Amino acid sequence: MNMRKRIWGWFFFDWASQPYNTLLITFIFAPYVKELIGDGARAQTAWGFGIGAAGLVIAVLAPLLGAVSDVSGRRIRWIWGFSVLYIAGAWMLWYAAPGDFNLPWTLFFFAIGMIGMEFATIFTNSMLPDLGTKEEIGRISGNGWAFGYLGGLVALVIMLTLLAENGATGKTLIGIDPILGLDPATREGTRAVGPLTAIWYAVFMIPFVLFVREAKPKRASKGAAKAALRHLGGTIRNLPKTPSLFAYLGASMLYRDALNGLYFFGGIYAAGVLGWSVTNVGIFGIIAIISGAIFAVIGGRADEYFGPKPVIRACILLLALVALVTVTISRDSVLGVPLAEGSWVPDVTFYVIGAVIGAAGGVIQSASRTMMVRQAAPGHMAEAFGLYALAGKATSFIAPMLIGITTAISHSQQIGIIPLVFLFLIGWVLLRWVQPDGDTHP
Repeated sequence: MNMRKRIWGWFFFDWASQPYNTLLITFIFAPYVKELIGDGARAQTAWGFGIGAAGLVIAVLAPLLGAVSDVSGRRIRWIWGFSVLYIAGAWMLWYAAPGDFNLPWTLFFFAIGMIGMEFATIFTNSMLPDLGTKEEIGRISGNGWAFGYLGGLVALVIMLTLLAENGATGKTLIGIDPILGLDPATREGTRAVGPLTAIWYAVFMIPFVLFVREAKPKRASKGAAKAALRHLGGTIRNLPKTPSLFAYLGASMLYRDALNGLYFFGGIYAAGVLGWSVTNVGIFGIIAIISGAIFAVIGGRADEYFGPKPVIRACILLLALVALVTVTISRDSVLGVPLAEGSWVPDVTFYVIGAVIGAAGGVIQSASRTMMVRQAAPGHMAEAFGLYALAGKATSFIAPMLIGITTAISHSQQIGIIPLVFLFLIGWVLLRWVQPDGDTHP
């Protein structure tokens, strides 16, 4: 198979899966849930506990699945299995209807889809080292991330212009009724975000199916799974003996969870604190995604030239500053400066923040997976990315729950996101012990 086609096929996973993050987690479905619940602080609390529960499942199972995959070599089959969860979970969000809204079931199916997306991502990420040399994978990763952002942008534009209706007017962003005869009164246009995300994934995974191949699966013995789990146990026990990998997993656990917190709660925060509609949040998303796509490419080049570590450290500081500024934004003031009633300053400030989050977030995620390739032991790449997912999710169930608990106690969405600042800064400090090319592997 032509390597160029294989790389493009791999890119299409990012294109296909990105709408779960863009449409469901952040810019369309999350603010819609806030509208259904009514109270912003209560919505942020529920969202935190729901995402936290999904993160707990991912944290427990991700390394085990990665280890078994390394033994069997059957990564493609794992991707298909978890793709079914992705599609089913996304599709069922159609039933989150006004007047018949069941929050626990909605969060359950949302979590099912999110688990499918995260697990499929483990196995596609583990294919990255097969696509180029150590020097090339930073650029390949950055281009793939940019391509994924572009897919999310196209899907978001489709939702805003043709489907998602403003709750007050029943019209889409361009002033028309939702297409396909969908009923604005029952928010069918906005609820279509679930089926659209599912169909989008199924259709755009076709290039991945056609062009991505893996080596002939190993013939696993009857004890292969047990052997894989023993090796995983040994890897975890020996982490202190690989200080660079240990420090990197700890650092990425914190800063990636903080970044996910900005993504997960950005839409609900804007809806609750600034009173933005789904349409307003969607425009915020467009700005963030365009910025993310542009800077993912730039960041990939910087990664190739400087290496991923300095790129990651610069982005962490920028994101910590953004989180701190976000806490100060309200309808009445920005950075502690009082504003006149009806001022546009909070809205513009939040749009700028969206652009910065998109830029730094795209760069740091792309550079982080190339850094994981440099830290991983050869021959155990899926296991390494399973540990990477564990690191990303170990506080991914804690960080949203911390936000949920802090918000519930303070009754303030602004105070509720303060934990993110500390997660960023601790992650930045831990990177001091990470070696650019990892530990010496036997």
